[in-house]
Amino acid sequence: MGFEGEKREEEEGVRMANDFFWSYTDEPHASRRRQILSQYPQIKYLFGPDPFAFLKISGVVLLQLWTATFLHDATWLKILIVAYFFGSFLNHNLFLAIHELSHNLAFSTPTYNRWLGIFANLPIGVPMSVTFQKYHLEHHRFQGVDGIDMDIPSQTEAHVVKNVLAKSIWVILQLFFYAFRPLFLKPKPPGVWEFINFTIQLSLDGAMVYFWGWKSLAYLILSTFVGGGMHPMAGHFISEHYVFKPEQETYSYYGPLNLMTWSVGYHNEHHDFPRIPGSKLYKVKEIAPEYYENLDAYKSWSQVIYMYIMDRTVGPFSRMKRKLSTKANKSE
Repeated sequence: MGFEGEKREEEEGVRMANDFFWSYTDEPHASRRRQILSQYPQIKYLFGPDPFAFLKISGVVLLQLWTATFLHDATWLKILIVAYFFGSFLNHNLFLAIHELSHNLAFSTPTYNRWLGIFANLPIGVPMSVTFQKYHLEHHRFQGVDGIDMDIPSQTEAHVVKNVLAKSIWVILQLFFYAFRPLFLKPKPPGVWEFINFTIQLSLDGAMVYFWGWKSLAYLILSTFVGGGMHPMAGHFISEHYVFKPEQETYSYYGPLNLMTWSVGYHNEHHDFPRIPGSKLYKVKEIAPEYYENLDAYKSWSQVIYMYIMDRTVGPFSRMKRKLSTKANKSE
């Protein structure tokens, strides 16, 4: 890989990044996909929707909404504790279900996936499923492309978040950066589906407040917020593409939390084959192990968060960027 990321400042003997890593090659997944399919064409049989996605999503949505109503008269301390140790796992699961649905991996018909995404969005408390799909598919097609891939931190974030304290605050608030970054840097005009998502979500929020009170809605919002911050589940935001080794720009996680996160930890496998549902991604590694066993991977998302905060050479600049290639990546 041709890359350039050597602009560093010496500060008390520590080399601090002051620019992103820049690659002068295409992202690695399209070429690896072609190589694997040429050698293992049977992988194509893994393509297609997860037949149990609807049931899994419905169960989590109903459980989280019931929990919110159950806590309608709980103390704020109890709400916070339940939100962090229980609700956060459910809402992050639903966030990653929406990620799965953005690739149309519950139904063959895209419209059905959108409706299910809006349904999965309900306990999250804020409308995001339709908008997420727009930006996320660009992240796949244009991974690392400057000005297009909104998964990459902004220059402002990277210049401000430079020390342990700033990185800790950034991790706690990373869900806000993740959500609002594209709206400021690359806004897209809302369409009919965003209006539907917005209307249904606010209707649910209003009904929750009307029938069960503000504490029930607060529980849902808190579950989303804490689950996307300093939380084991949120480690995937950092582990997926933050560069700890300049030769590699996507990293997988092979740990137990994959059971609760639609196997999003199999992230190299996911970017190589975004048409394979999370429930089958482990089979890609089983079929073609030689393509993944030599890649760095993680076993703990909590450790990734700790490394990101404490390693003074790592921060928002630790991402691979590239200029737009004349060859568009057709991975989705």
